[in-house]
Amino acid sequence: MKIYEFCISEIPTMKSLDSEKKKFSNGVHAEKVETSVEKIDFSKVKVEPLFEEMVDFETFSKSDFRAVKVKECVAVPKSKKLLQFTLDDGTGSDRTILSGIHEYYEPEELVGKTLIAIVNLPPRKMMGIDSCGMLLSAVHQEEGEEKLHLLMVDDHIPAGAKLY
Repeated sequence: MKIYEFCISEIPTMKSLDSEKKKFSNGVHAEKVETSVEKIDFSKVKVEPLFEEMVDFETFSKSDFRAVKVKECVAVPKSKKLLQFTLDDGTGSDRTILSGIHEYYEPEELVGKTLIAIVNLPPRKMMGIDSCGMLLSAVHQEEGEEKLHLLMVDDHIPAGAKLY
């Protein structure tokens, strides 16, 4: 599948839609940029079954989901799994969360990303470090191998934005 995007610097005047390159009244050209979208085959993917037990809305609404920005991410010494995140959660103070995702991500590729965290869990000590929250990930099995994708959202979402 191909998607076409038009790169423009201001609103154009009416022009025909069939030309590859369009010239606007200010002399700026917009070029047709071809972007390909990767088609994903989910036929070999297995996901965990849904919980049968229901959670009432009041219980669910006690969880505080927030957008957080990764300021720093490092591997935890003496741990093969843990990454230590220093996060901007919109409060003005840094938040530390540890996550066992080093098998799937290198720390430097996560700096600057906007993630989703539950921020009102009690602190939990891991490798002597308090982890103050939990980052959300999607997990599934593909051809017998576990896959994990850390939930990353649009960078236009500010740190501390509440999810509903």
